Amino acid sequence: MESGNVAWVLVSAALVLFMIPGLAFFYGGMDRTRNVLNMLMMNFYCVLVIPVLWVLVGYTLSSEPFENDFLGSLDFAMLTGIGIDDNGGKLATIAFLGMFAAITPALISGAVADRMKFSAWAIFVPVWSLLVYVPVFKWVFGGWLGQRGSLDFAGGTAIHVNAGIAALAAVLVLGKRRGWPHEGHPPHSMPLVMIGTGILWFGWFGFNAGSALAANGQAVQAFMNTFLAAAAAGLAWIVVEWLRDGHPTNLGAASGIVAGLVAITPAAGFVSGASPIWIGLIAGVVCCYAVRLKTKLGYDDALDVVGVHFVGGLVGSLLIGFFANPEFFGGAFMKGIFYGGDIELLLEQALANGAAIAWSFGVTLAIMLVLKKTIGVRVDQEAEATGLDLALHGETAYHNGGLG
Repeated sequence: MESGNVAWVLVSAALVLFMIPGLAFFYGGMDRTRNVLNMLMMNFYCVLVIPVLWVLVGYTLSSEPFENDFLGSLDFAMLTGIGIDDNGGKLATIAFLGMFAAITPALISGAVADRMKFSAWAIFVPVWSLLVYVPVFKWVFGGWLGQRGSLDFAGGTAIHVNAGIAALAAVLVLGKRRGWPHEGHPPHSMPLVMIGTGILWFGWFGFNAGSALAANGQAVQAFMNTFLAAAAAGLAWIVVEWLRDGHPTNLGAASGIVAGLVAITPAAGFVSGASPIWIGLIAGVVCCYAVRLKTKLGYDDALDVVGVHFVGGLVGSLLIGFFANPEFFGGAFMKGIFYGGDIELLLEQALANGAAIAWSFGVTLAIMLVLKKTIGVRVDQEAEATGLDLALHGETAYHNGGLG
């Protein structure tokens, strides 16, 4: 890897790392005052434990050798044999991918907010990463799904669909919050939510454009696609709110931006022109309605992880089957339907996501059930009522009466 490409990958890795406190602020602002520190800790814990796990066995099992169908080997465990003879390009890539591994389980934290034991979370994160994230990542990038022809540029299937469906499995085992849905749980700090959204959007340029692993034209196009899809989805969400509810909201704008970022993630390096705008508009509308399904179907996804990340990732991944434009990028993948292709790519996208959904949901369900039968996954009623910040961490975010 040339030194300029190494520099871009390192900068992108730092941008993805910055997304984790952004996600913590985004979720923390949406949470209640008595649980905000618990939400921050759940997110920051992921960046404490996952990098260590990634270097020990996560990277080599998910990536080496690249062509393995289902799981890698232990040849590069603990970075054995990894040097800097290529300007450090391989080591930079491992660091970059490690940031992805860290943020993926953090996405799930928003669904289980207000009621999950931190001790259970501390075990869940590394176990889920090894049993769910690592194999799905391998299947999508270099494994049997990728070899069949499915596309995922920066993790729409491997990260967002994967974590989103896992969030659904987790909340089904965990159960509903006390008083939900009859008691309202509005965000305690919209400024925190908006700050978190801005950080996420900023970091997502590294998330998507960095996935080219080079400072080249594909990275530039992915950067532009990320910008356009997020804007279009945020616009679509507030327009739907305005027409449906009579007013656009800051929470709607923030949620729409994130939905657009999620949707363009799998497609960022495969679409061009106005395609990211269409993907963003579609994702904004679909996700705006999807977040309301939780009350109709009765699952308590506290901060809309299923409606935004699972649905947004799935929408974006399937739309690759329509908008993929290989000629623009040099013809290395199948054409989308709108660019002269048949339904083959769309079917491969559906298969890849179906396999990820089945594995992630089933294994996550098993992990949560084992934790429930052993150490328990839910705090007691007193802790839930008084707040997880004091009960689990012995501290509070706000003093002198707090906010909200």
